[in-house]
Amino acid sequence: MPNLASVVLHRSSPWNGRLHRPNRLSLRFRATGYTSRTHTTLSAKSEHTLSDAQRRTIYALSTPPGKAGIAVIRVSGPDALDVWRRVTRKKKSQDTPTPWMFQRRHVVDPETEERLDDSLTVFFKGPKSFTTEDTLELHIHSGRAVLSAVLRALAKLPYCRPAVPGEFTRRAFEGGRLDLTQVEGLRDLIDAETEAQRKVAVSGAEGTARARYVALRSQILECLVFVEGFIDFGEDVDDLGQEAMIREGRSSTDSFVILSQAVLAHDRASNIIKCIRSHLDDNRRGEILRSGIKLAIFGPPNAGKSSLFNFLAQRDAAITSPIPGTTRDVLTLTLDIGGFPVILSDTAGLRETLDTVEQVGVGRAGNAVKEADLSLCVLSLPDVLSSPDNTLVRVPDESLTFMEYSDNHDDSKRPQFWTASLRTLEGTQSFLDGLAQVLRSRYSDGFDYASPLITHARHRDFLEQAVMHLEEFIAFSPSEVDIAAESLRYAARAIGSVSGLDVSVDEVLGGIFSSFCVGK
Repeated sequence: MPNLASVVLHRSSPWNGRLHRPNRLSLRFRATGYTSRTHTTLSAKSEHTLSDAQRRTIYALSTPPGKAGIAVIRVSGPDALDVWRRVTRKKKSQDTPTPWMFQRRHVVDPETEERLDDSLTVFFKGPKSFTTEDTLELHIHSGRAVLSAVLRALAKLPYCRPAVPGEFTRRAFEGGRLDLTQVEGLRDLIDAETEAQRKVAVSGAEGTARARYVALRSQILECLVFVEGFIDFGEDVDDLGQEAMIREGRSSTDSFVILSQAVLAHDRASNIIKCIRSHLDDNRRGEILRSGIKLAIFGPPNAGKSSLFNFLAQRDAAITSPIPGTTRDVLTLTLDIGGFPVILSDTAGLRETLDTVEQVGVGRAGNAVKEADLSLCVLSLPDVLSSPDNTLVRVPDESLTFMEYSDNHDDSKRPQFWTASLRTLEGTQSFLDGLAQVLRSRYSDGFDYASPLITHARHRDFLEQAVMHLEEFIAFSPSEVDIAAESLRYAARAIGSVSGLDVSVDEVLGGIFSSFCVGK
């Protein structure tokens, strides 16, 4: 085994540790300026095993696994160029790739030179890449055997390791390519299933929210600049006379001008609070659109709740029968209604019962209605019309009502609710259009898709912290401005934490990036 000195010499020079003679290929690559910073030959694999921290070059499948026309394997890190040289081949080809240009090359095993597939490769020279590092993409055929062979070939390179979930995006964040709001927007864009979710996610991924948070933080820092100037000049002014001078507006000297600007900091802080509160009072529309509108179906037994649930799902998702109490638990599924993401819940029929299991289901149904953003009461129209007081269940004030009727009904006795027959489908289109209109009026009208400020719960938490610290700043008198300045610093830090400017806790970052797929 070589000693430590020989290993260092082997990894930092073009000399082969076993043969002790110059490597002509390495010398030629070094002359081109593309030499890898941590270049290691395959022979070193048996001499020195690198830790994960030392293996800075990562790789992963960036497209869904399975049979398809094309699969993309992404490689990023300081040795991406060396990966291109070792696993791709083409006769009469240059020794270095042309950055940002597709080239047709064979993918080969780095040890046996066996041809694995025919591919298109593209090399992104850092920092002009997604991760800001040298990045290689291998566009190969998406077959299980091909993918396994190419991934095994990359695993044979001692300086490469498989990426962990979200590691490519995390490197983009650490390299300054994205901030946390853009990272979240990118994740939401990948997960988007409806048009409303796509609009919100695109805005976040493009950096619209980032710009607005930067502007808010800059405004707070401007207030801090005025306050710091006040503190500096306060050494030359009698503490007992500061408030009186500012109140009287005396500004005969530069110091008094600075002191007057400190008062303006209070006014600016008040305006910032109003701006943030206007976004906090949005009824959580941005968060609801991103995660889905919770819509709970409830009503008495055998009213047609599960039939409506199946109609909306376009499949037999729930068991239906003429026996009351068939549904015992809460069933949920995600739908696209009018372009809005809806998390639909079917619940047990609400009634007094001695059945222990059904009692649990009724309790869960009540909780589902309470936690829902919107609730839909389903009643049987014949039962309503035949009921002495026309009430079968107490309907919350903000609930929607759907009446299901049989084939032989009397139009003149139909109440002013959505009424439809799930057997003949008469009236169902009117119900769907009406429900979509309700969703638009509640969650879309007046909502700025282009630049929503709050799309995640953590955004709301940090903004509420910022408001609290700004209100603390305003509560201090001018004579306590040195203490008040600290509140401004905390407010700026809270705003910066949204975009990642002041994030230092690794658990926060880990929670965000771990939700990505491995290839992203």
